[in-house]
Amino acid sequence: MVLSTAVRLAASRPSGRSSLINFLGKDGWAARLSAPVPAPVAAPAATTVAASSAAAPAAPVAAPQPVASPINVAPETVTTVPPSMYEDTPASNMRKIISRRLTESKATVPHFYTSIEIPLDSILSLRKVLAKEFDTKVSVNDFIIKASALALRDVPEVNGTFDVKSQSQRTFESVDISVAVATPTGLITPIVPSTQGLSLTDISAKVRDLATRARDNKLAPEEFQGGTFTISNLGMFGISEFSAVINPPQGAILAVGGGERKIVPGSVNVETGEKEKPRIQTTMTARLSADRRVVDEATAALFMGVLKEYMNQPKLMML
Repeated sequence: MVLSTAVRLAASRPSGRSSLINFLGKDGWAARLSAPVPAPVAAPAATTVAASSAAAPAAPVAAPQPVASPINVAPETVTTVPPSMYEDTPASNMRKIISRRLTESKATVPHFYTSIEIPLDSILSLRKVLAKEFDTKVSVNDFIIKASALALRDVPEVNGTFDVKSQSQRTFESVDISVAVATPTGLITPIVPSTQGLSLTDISAKVRDLATRARDNKLAPEEFQGGTFTISNLGMFGISEFSAVINPPQGAILAVGGGERKIVPGSVNVETGEKEKPRIQTTMTARLSADRRVVDEATAALFMGVLKEYMNQPKLMML
C-alpha cells in the first residue's frame, strides 16, 4: 500500500505534525511497515478469591486480537472535470500536419544540439548607421538570415537533407532558408530562395512580404514546401534560448533567442600583460539542432563559428 506524503506526515503524530528526521529515520513509516508484528501477550491465570483455597485451574487464554492497521487510508478517487469548465477546440488541418511531422521528426531523426553566444553590438551599431545615414531599416533577424546564408555557403554540409529511401545525404548549392512565422492556425515556414545572393534590404522586404501573406493564408504551396535550412527566432517574444525541432527532410534548424546585456571580463594581452576593463555587451544565444545522419559534431561547430564571425563583422555581409 503506497501512502502519500501528506497522509504519512499526518499519521505520524496525533497533532498531525512530524519532523523530517522522524519521517525518514529509524522510526519512519518505512521501518514501521516492514517491522514484524509482535505476538499477542497471554492473559494472566485467574486466581481464587479465598487465599486458603487451592489454586484454581488457569482461565483459558483470550483469543489474540487482530493488530490494527497503522492508518486507515481512504482510497483515492479520480474526479472528472465537468465539461462546463473547459472547451475542446478541434485541431486545424495545419496543426494536424505539424503534429504528425514533428512527432515523426523527434521519433526518427537523431537530434543533437550545439549552442554559442554571439555578440550583437556590432550589428546594433551598424543598424543605427544604416537608419541615420541611408534611411534603411533592417532588423536583427535580417542580419541573422544573411549571416546564416553565408555560413551555409561556406559550410555546405549543413545545407543538406537526408533521403530516407536511398539512405543518403543530399547537399545543395542554393541556400533556401525557411523562416518560421507564427500564424493563428499554426507555425508555417515560408522560404527565402537563394538567400546567399540577396542583400540585406532584399531579405528584409522578402521576409516581410512572406510573413504578411502567411498570416493571411495567401501563400502558394511552393512558397513554404521545401527549403534547405530553417531559422526560428523567438527573441522578439522575450525568449533567451530554446531548442527547435528539425523540419524533415532538412538536416538542421537554428533556434535564436533575444539579445541580453551582460557584463563580460576584459581580455588580457598575453605578450604585454595589459588587461582590458570589464564591459557591458549585448549577446544572443543561438542553438543548432542537427540531424546526426547529415551533420556531425565537428561540422556543426564549424558552422556555428563561421556564423559568429559574420555576426561579429556585419560589414562582411554587405560585400
